[in-house]
Amino acid sequence: MPTRHAQRAAFRLAWPAAIALLALALAPGGRAMEQPPLRDTMPDTWTATDALGRTLPGFEQVGPPRPDRQVGIFYFLWLGAHVNGGPYDISKILAQDPTALQNAKSPLWGPLHAPHHWGESLSGYYLSDDPWVLRRHAQMLTDAGVDAVIFDVTNQFTYRKEYMALLKAFSEVRAAGGRVPRIAFLCPFWDPPKVVRELYRDLYAPGLYPDLWYRWEGKPLILADPGKLEPAITNSQQDHPEPLEPGHTLGQSFAADRPFRTVGGTFPTWREKASEVTLSLRRGGPDGPVVVSRRFARVQDSGWLQLEAGDPLPAGAYYLEISAPKGRVGWWSHSADVLPTGQAYADGKPAPGDRTLRIGLADPETDAIRGFFTFRRPQPDYFQGPTEPNMWSWLEVYPQHVFRNARGQKEQMSVGVAQNALDGRLGTFTEEGAHGRTWHDGKRDTSPGAVRRGPNFAEQWERALREDPRFLFVTGWNEWIAGRFDEFVGHRLPVMFVDQFNEELSRDIEPMKGGHGDDYYWQLASYIRRYKGVRPPPRPSAPATIRVDGGFGQWEHVRPEYRDDAGDTAHRDHPGWNTAGPYINVTGRNDFTVLKVARDPESLYFYARTREPITPAQGSNWMVLLIDADANPETGWEGFDYAINRGRRGSGAAVVERCAGGWSWEPVGEARLAVEGAELHLAVPRALLGMEPTKGKLRLHFQWADNVPESGNVLDFWQYGDAAPNGRFRYVFAE
Repeated sequence: MPTRHAQRAAFRLAWPAAIALLALALAPGGRAMEQPPLRDTMPDTWTATDALGRTLPGFEQVGPPRPDRQVGIFYFLWLGAHVNGGPYDISKILAQDPTALQNAKSPLWGPLHAPHHWGESLSGYYLSDDPWVLRRHAQMLTDAGVDAVIFDVTNQFTYRKEYMALLKAFSEVRAAGGRVPRIAFLCPFWDPPKVVRELYRDLYAPGLYPDLWYRWEGKPLILADPGKLEPAITNSQQDHPEPLEPGHTLGQSFAADRPFRTVGGTFPTWREKASEVTLSLRRGGPDGPVVVSRRFARVQDSGWLQLEAGDPLPAGAYYLEISAPKGRVGWWSHSADVLPTGQAYADGKPAPGDRTLRIGLADPETDAIRGFFTFRRPQPDYFQGPTEPNMWSWLEVYPQHVFRNARGQKEQMSVGVAQNALDGRLGTFTEEGAHGRTWHDGKRDTSPGAVRRGPNFAEQWERALREDPRFLFVTGWNEWIAGRFDEFVGHRLPVMFVDQFNEELSRDIEPMKGGHGDDYYWQLASYIRRYKGVRPPPRPSAPATIRVDGGFGQWEHVRPEYRDDAGDTAHRDHPGWNTAGPYINVTGRNDFTVLKVARDPESLYFYARTREPITPAQGSNWMVLLIDADANPETGWEGFDYAINRGRRGSGAAVVERCAGGWSWEPVGEARLAVEGAELHLAVPRALLGMEPTKGKLRLHFQWADNVPESGNVLDFWQYGDAAPNGRFRYVFAE
């Protein structure tokens, strides 16, 4: 890892040298090297049916891929960075004591402000630097069609240790040829300079992992207000809002002792959403010439508005003025003289006190940062929508706004699982009326099972699909925790949780233990397919007969080549949150990489190749083939009608079993089997699979599994051994 001195030196590189760095890919140790070609597993051609019977749409339903549509997902790095006891699981606390929400002194709660989990992830109460979890996230998000993970660094922490662990894990997946989402950051809404500079100095200027940076319009994307990056002289002291009446002006004089680029103030609208005002900068005083002026529409209540000069303005005396109000608008001010170099004005005449003011000073590092990134200003508000071009939202209530770029194109929208909003205001998830997972059509859906169906998420997706912008920001993947409060934005309850609370009032998509399981993952994958399109299932080569005793060269020309992720059998041994864990998983054994299917009128033939030589046969979960012979998810166990090789009769015969209901299987015959090195193939008569030899075109779904526990819980296919393809996914063979 470069030293701080080296990082500062790297920052001083000329811009052409920095551009050259972008063309390089880095090894996990930070050394430049060529990356291997991507190994496309074609997850958009797989099928899956979730626990609610919802099947992923395919090519016939959604059409071909649209590469100009992209999806990002909100991702959280702080699991473990702010541990203060626990894990305190809110859902388990309230199950143990339903009255605890009214009793802040209940011993079940953690300390005030301590992070509490709303539930438990399928991977446990993990830490954000757990490499096994990070590789799983890369795999799951890529398979679902996610292009970017957008890290939450809005609380002034960059979580460098955690994002470097993620980049290392993602880079290892990439080094094995795997696809991974790229990364970007959502910075503090109102005060981004510290975080943006740290990210630039620690990650971007040294050129670390440039192949993993998410780019928009040719440059790394960062969600931050570019008008607030410079070192600033700020007067934020205020004790009253001064209203601006039509036909009048309010102003503030100031003296700048250094060149500056931006200047602005904070302007209340008394919660009105359509207020407008003109902000002007004059040289000298109220009667001086206008240097720069701009009309602002849909002024954000009490937010900072700033004018930006193209070139730095020289030191000297200046006057900032607001005029021509539409709707209610004012200027936050202080009745005392709190800015020694300036004076408040009203209608061009001195007035008591001073007004809020921020002067962004010209700065070479800021100029370099401005040229390096593509900036999109994040809108924190759930209700207001864009107030200018080139803004992006991260979460809004329905109906979400369309955010346009400077060219007027529909560029971005947000899609959320739930929103801590109620009665038109920001709130907490513990307040009655918050927009939980079941909120839609303006009310909560109380019908049985509604929380698993995700109607809030669906309503937001449908809106986004109708508008069809270029980028969708989904909130979110793995937030899991929220601090315990007793007051928020003027509202008090004995126990309050702002961003997460319980299964209904939370917004994680990452699969959970119990509850909705992986339902939201499949809802996400389904809507991404509808938004981005998919490829058709690959067509098979001509029928062929495979002699099981004839060697594996017979498979050379059989197509398609179904693929699974290489390296996903890595073991896990990592601490959990405080007293949770350590989490140990050593079930990864035979790592599937290539699978094939051949057929002739009498038999089907299946082939599997692994990354290393296949282990000796043992147990009933060694190299098992599951087949959905009728391509019908409503029959069999999770759609699978037959299992092959749960048992063997000698070294050359695998038992063929038919589903007898649930995870229960009954023998119906044998398949011929051969194994050599890292390859295995088998032949099974069509008749054993209930298939007439020559009737119609063949269509089936299949999955291989090794060392997955025989629990009958399909979620184990995410966590243990190796499944090809992953989780509930199945390969599609279709003539």
